[in-house]
Amino acid sequence: MNARFITFEGIDGAGKSTHVGWYVERLRQRGLPVLLTREPGGSALAESLRELLLHQPMSLDTELLLVFAARRDHLERTVRPALAAGQWVVCDRFTDSTYAYQGGGRGAPLERIAQLESWVHGDLQPQRTYLFDLAPDEAAQRRSAVRAADRFEAEDLAFFERVRRGYLDRVAQAPRRFMLIDGKQSIADIRKLLEEDIVSICSI
Repeated sequence: MNARFITFEGIDGAGKSTHVGWYVERLRQRGLPVLLTREPGGSALAESLRELLLHQPMSLDTELLLVFAARRDHLERTVRPALAAGQWVVCDRFTDSTYAYQGGGRGAPLERIAQLESWVHGDLQPQRTYLFDLAPDEAAQRRSAVRAADRFEAEDLAFFERVRRGYLDRVAQAPRRFMLIDGKQSIADIRKLLEEDIVSICSI
């Protein structure tokens, strides 16, 4: 079975973290070699940069460059070697998050993000991206019930509305890559959709 690169996306609290570990286990039960990773993070250096990104105040340009610096190291040390070895890589967030959060949410020029994307990972794109979509007010209620907010999660609802639009713009640009999932559905219903899509991805 050829390697696959799969990503999970969505605004904080939309539900992706509830399903990503389950998804990986379902792949393993099918006998597939799978690596679960995340962004920002996924390598020792990138995890250090993650701490800065989530907790230290900084300018937008610094934030954007740190995101891609972490991504470059993650790709070099974790993602590309795993794919080259024939593993499936499932990543909790990737470059779509940058377009949504730094582009949509913070207002970074999308052409600048595209330039960095081209430089840092070229034409490498996921075969499938699951976007968990949920209204920002509902997502905020979920987040507040389970954890203290980091620097991004502490943003207001208007910020997350912009992030959500940024994600939906990405779906419009690459509809065949994305699977849009209504985060209001039950866990069982979402997992049924994911299970059915695993079969589809295996045939790509």
